[in-house]
Amino acid sequence: MLCGLFHIVVPITGRGHRGVTRWRCAGHAIFAHQRRHKGTAIKRELRQAADAAENVTNSRTLELLARAGFAASGILHLLVGAIAIRLAMGGSGNADISGAVAELATQPAGPFLLWASFAACAALALWQASDAIFDYSHLPTKEKAKNKGKAAAQAFVYAGLALTLLAFARGTGSSGDNQQKASDLTASLMKAPGGVALLVLLGAAIAVTGVAYGIRGIRKSFEKQLRMPASQMTRKAVTVLGVTGYVAKGIVLLLTGLLIAIATLQAHPEESTGLDGALRALRDQPFGVYVLAAVGAGLICYGVYMVVRARLAKMTK
Repeated sequence: MLCGLFHIVVPITGRGHRGVTRWRCAGHAIFAHQRRHKGTAIKRELRQAADAAENVTNSRTLELLARAGFAASGILHLLVGAIAIRLAMGGSGNADISGAVAELATQPAGPFLLWASFAACAALALWQASDAIFDYSHLPTKEKAKNKGKAAAQAFVYAGLALTLLAFARGTGSSGDNQQKASDLTASLMKAPGGVALLVLLGAAIAVTGVAYGIRGIRKSFEKQLRMPASQMTRKAVTVLGVTGYVAKGIVLLLTGLLIAIATLQAHPEESTGLDGALRALRDQPFGVYVLAAVGAGLICYGVYMVVRARLAKMTK
């Protein structure tokens, strides 16, 4: 009996380690296969979701709304320019985006204009974000990164416009004393760890952006963004608007960035007064009234150009 049991147990235990090993190997293989299959399924689902998102952002409806976003931005710049001219003539107002939105709210059908402009700017922000995510893959690495970064920055700018418009549309926005708000924000950031370096970098970035706008206007490189009209006279008018507008906006951004950087380095946050403060500072310079009026006229040209861009912009993906 014991011998029989011994003969039964020995063959089983004798093959035990190899059998267990084979079973473990088989189990690992099955698990690895399942994991690969699951990973492939997840990747496929993510790819399908990305394709669906790209299809949505390529829709004709979104394109039309995004074009309207250019027009909405143009109207706001036109209003900022008009306020700047008013300041040059001794009038009042806040010559920045919040002041422009406040002016827009006082127009007939103000609430409708605010909500419509919000939807348009939000659509344009989404369109630019989709460019940053999905487009330019065919370009060389350096150029691809440059274009994606530019699209992402534009998405951020238009998202900011949309949020400002939304606040006014909901009745929670206020132009207020924008100079004081900018100064308070600068003072708070200067007290935060790394805040001084951040503000200097921010000011430098805005100033460099201003220089880039000016160069783009002088070189007429903005024309690459447009499907220029066939009429020679119309083409010339669009070019004049673009050159004047880009140079004017470049000057304003350069002044704003320099004010932020200088105020931070000199530890005078009260001198960091945003776009409205930059234009007022320009007015206080010798012949500043005339320069401010000229810059205001340039911003109006930029606003008109952006309205024209809504019609002529190259939007194909």
